[in-house]
Amino acid sequence: MSLESAIKIIKRKQSKMTHYNLSEYDYHLPPELIAQEPLKQRDASKMMVLHRAEKIIESKKFEMFTSYLKEGDLLVLNDTRVIPARLIGTVEGKNKEAELLLLRKLQDQQWVCMVKPGRHLKPGSAVLLNEGVRAIITGYAEEGLRIAKFNVNEPLEYMLSRLGQVPLPPYIKKEVENPDQYQTVYARKSGSAAAPTAGFHFTDHTFNRLDEIGVEKTFITLHIGPGTFQPVKVEDIRDHVMHREYFSVNDEAENAINRVRLAGGRIIAVGTTVCRVLETIADQRGLVRGVDTSTDLYVYPGYKFKAVDAMLTNFHLPRSSLLMLVSALAGHDLIMKAYRQAVMEEYRFFSFGDCMLIL
Repeated sequence: MSLESAIKIIKRKQSKMTHYNLSEYDYHLPPELIAQEPLKQRDASKMMVLHRAEKIIESKKFEMFTSYLKEGDLLVLNDTRVIPARLIGTVEGKNKEAELLLLRKLQDQQWVCMVKPGRHLKPGSAVLLNEGVRAIITGYAEEGLRIAKFNVNEPLEYMLSRLGQVPLPPYIKKEVENPDQYQTVYARKSGSAAAPTAGFHFTDHTFNRLDEIGVEKTFITLHIGPGTFQPVKVEDIRDHVMHREYFSVNDEAENAINRVRLAGGRIIAVGTTVCRVLETIADQRGLVRGVDTSTDLYVYPGYKFKAVDAMLTNFHLPRSSLLMLVSALAGHDLIMKAYRQAVMEEYRFFSFGDCMLIL
């Protein structure tokens, strides 16, 4: 046997032992369990509770969330706000519909965008939008994205309420009645192309109850890109390349997190975006620093968490990096058992669906 063949055999055995095979992150999901609209009462969702140490799974309601927290804990939430980032127009000089999805503002009315159809939107081409707005494709950005410059006299973001649409995930086929349904109640900082959906379950009543029992909260900001919905396509999940997203952690959040960490309290991340931010900026003691930067941190089984003690999250797509992240935190076998149970008990899945608390 050649050395190369021996190495391949060792890698296959290692992948099987440590859950590096993509097929291990697949599960059967009946289409009717994909939530197409939010519940009328945000905190009426189901909540599956995973106790990692005991390997116990409970089925509860989100209204019980506060009973699993205690004084001295800190809740960290993502206060990003989804913008009407989806712009529909036509390719200049062609009878072709075009779509721009705004991802990140640069300068001089330039934005990094995801575009459709890419073959017609090369540098030098343009998209004609409503109100006489013209978007000129000036160059390429990372991962096949484009840079577009808009011929407007005021900041484009001021016009988006008239020009754009709220971009919904591709698995949601029904339009929302009110765009605020695809926002958290604490969304403050505009710039996201997708919502931090683990936060959908929170209401003012939830926060009041947390205040009563002495649970603190703080906010970070990560503007979510469409890459969060992209499936992993490589058979060995270690070969996947994570999309990059920009985030901000201010001094207030830094101080709150470090104070609770040093006092021995728990840090509870609300959503995978918060988890990735905290793990990006934490040192080996779990202490963090305030910073404005970006992250392409990819978390999968074998990762050692430094900052996050517990997490609230929704149910994620098969073969997604988000499913791998929660498997890293809770353990692959426990997560997949929980997902099978959630299907059997007809939980609602994905953005508008039910949630899971990992303790």
